[in-house]
Amino acid sequence: MRLFDLHCDTLYRAVTEGMTLNERAFHVSIQKGRALEHWIQCMAIWIPDDFSPEESKKLFLRAHALLKETCKKHSIIFYQNKQDLQRASETNCPCFIFTVENGKILQGDLSTVLLLKECGVKMLTLTWNGHNEIGGGSESTKNSGITEFGKKAVTELEKSGIILDVSHASEKLFYDVLERTKKPLAASHSNAKAQAYHVRNLTDDQFRCIVQRKGLVGLNFYGPFLNTDSSRASRFDLLRHAEHFLSLGGENTLAIGSDFDGCDLPVDIAGLESAEEIYEMFLRENYSEKLVKKLFFENAYKFCENFDNL
Repeated sequence: MRLFDLHCDTLYRAVTEGMTLNERAFHVSIQKGRALEHWIQCMAIWIPDDFSPEESKKLFLRAHALLKETCKKHSIIFYQNKQDLQRASETNCPCFIFTVENGKILQGDLSTVLLLKECGVKMLTLTWNGHNEIGGGSESTKNSGITEFGKKAVTELEKSGIILDVSHASEKLFYDVLERTKKPLAASHSNAKAQAYHVRNLTDDQFRCIVQRKGLVGLNFYGPFLNTDSSRASRFDLLRHAEHFLSLGGENTLAIGSDFDGCDLPVDIAGLESAEEIYEMFLRENYSEKLVKKLFFENAYKFCENFDNL
């Protein structure tokens, strides 16, 4: 099977724990990925809400260096443009896409957008759970909409070809961003609030807005996002969320955003090695192979391939 995963925190773990991207103990490793027919992985570096500008930049640059070094050492394609994506697809070579989780990395300085672009960042999650210079996160207690700086930032990010990721955004920030942007949005790792009520999940209206904008939403494997009773969460909950999103017109929008190495998984999901079993589960539940291929690979691939042309 082919897998295009929109979000994992393996890069953050490797950098902060002094490890590599090929640790068997991690949910994601190069060895596990190479067992798949084809594997494209968005590698996120998380920036904590309370980091200073110096701490943010240092962590970001360490992550960039490790990702570039790993790609060179293990013959993995570091995604820069759609030609890299096509080359990876033609050769079935693994491909890593550099992303940042939390617009805190900007620290209120628009010039940092250029640094992100130069380092190959292709997607930025605008907030984490709290409030930052762009606006309110899903758990923010402050004015949760977009800030004056945020209005300038989203415009600059769009101009720079960086995908705006609204996972973790407050609802008000979500709609503010929708109003002030033109390109498709992503919610890289978010599930359906109608199926598991959690502040981090998407409402039906939010999902429909992303569909209308021809965006992308990645199914998250985190227990509390899958099931309101997280102790009962299982891989079968993915079917419920997928079915709900598909009923809202998400056939070309829905993808995978596992959140591997950034969350506690249900007992029946071990990590990347469980991807094929989950793929087969969808087929056994009478999802057509054409549709399953879209969810696990093709929707994300086409989105990224076309984004450069917008």
